[in-house]
Amino acid sequence: MSDEYFIREALKEAEKARANGEVPIGAVVVLNGEIIARRHNEVEKSGDPTAHAEILALRDAFRLSKDKWLYGLHLYVTLEPCQMCFGAMFLYRIERLVFGAHSNTWKKEGEKFLQDLNHTIKIEEGILSNECSKILSEFFKDIR
Repeated sequence: MSDEYFIREALKEAEKARANGEVPIGAVVVLNGEIIARRHNEVEKSGDPTAHAEILALRDAFRLSKDKWLYGLHLYVTLEPCQMCFGAMFLYRIERLVFGAHSNTWKKEGEKFLQDLNHTIKIEEGILSNECSKILSEFFKDIR
């Protein structure tokens, strides 16, 4: 399966978030070409500001593996992760991150943050960026 396929699956999760009044971000975790976890933002539903799609999907993958290191996992997410989510990815030791839309607030800080860590994550960016950006733009336009 291609990166586009998995980002489209993450977009399906983002649509679920939007339908629930959440910021529409979705994530899927892939191991050996198969989705093992999929989640969307649940910050409003849970009242937990850390309930980002990435964190929830990684926690689900962890529960399946029972190993604190999630070597070999690929995380696909519709929006470039925040520092908290990047930190979790490093702690879990995922192999690869693929994201769609770029975050306007993260880019410069993120590059410095990534240089200071002891684990390397392969990063592919901008996959289906127009579709990933569009769902976010529409959501914020609708709530304003």
